[in-house]
Amino acid sequence: MSTGLIIAIVVVAILLIALFAFVLPRARKQAQVRARERELGQRRERAVDEHRSEAENRRRDAEMAEQKARIAESEAQRERAEADLRDQRADMHEKGMADHELVDDSERDRFAGTSAVRDDDPAPMADGDRTDRPMHEPSSEYEQGREDEARDGRFARGDETARTDEPTRN
Repeated sequence: MSTGLIIAIVVVAILLIALFAFVLPRARKQAQVRARERELGQRRERAVDEHRSEAENRRRDAEMAEQKARIAESEAQRERAEADLRDQRADMHEKGMADHELVDDSERDRFAGTSAVRDDDPAPMADGDRTDRPMHEPSSEYEQGREDEARDGRFARGDETARTDEPTRN
């Protein structure tokens, strides 16, 4: 063998030894770092998913709590209104303005002449059952208002808007 060939083999051997001694461990180390980075990225994604899912659940719970609070507020307002109504009824009873509610129809004779039963009041009947009312008298405040407005001219009809279901007045 020639000296040049021996030197070439020795140089190649030294290069291979250097490659195995220095380059491969570095490459192996870099591969490990990349594997750890991938694992860390996967853990990050799982943590993000968990946090977003928890945030969505909490948002949903908060919306439900807000809805329940709105319902509770509405119920509280209703209870306050009911309490106010009861106070007003108590005031009416205290002033004697609701004595008629305290006397049954069967007791009207017994309480005749008191504030509960006035002499000029006819016996109370169910709504719409009053037969002692003259025919021209309106049956409700609504009807009375309609007649008043028609008479006062607020809703007076002209010739083109005259009612067709009533006989004409001459």
